[in-house]
Amino acid sequence: MESNKKSIASIDEYIASFSKDVQEILGKIRLTVRKAAPDAEETIKYAMPTFTMKGNLVYFAAFKKHIGFYPPIAGPAKLKAELAAYAGPKDSLIFPLDQPIPYDLISQIVTQRVKENLAKAEAKEKKRNN
Repeated sequence: MESNKKSIASIDEYIASFSKDVQEILGKIRLTVRKAAPDAEETIKYAMPTFTMKGNLVYFAAFKKHIGFYPPIAGPAKLKAELAAYAGPKDSLIFPLDQPIPYDLISQIVTQRVKENLAKAEAKEKKRNN
């Protein structure tokens, strides 16, 4: 990450700790996630902005040359194919800061993650009730 992050308490604080150009990108990512998952809760986990809904939804972080986006995707092949161009280590995605950020793709990812989390929660509930 760009600066030495001690104990950031909120996504607002996290975003404010970066340069104006990176703040703008992080703010747009936050808004994109919020629109795709309006009921998700915001928090900080692993020193990164995190959205949760029936479990962790997505994390993201700014680095010197890219934005890291952390959504373990188990979705449709079409979405996975679109993600291939941004593949990073351990199921992460890397969005280079010198290229346009794919906000529409981020929205699709979050929508898919919401479906996955809700389905998992429903299955867990059914199992508990049996």
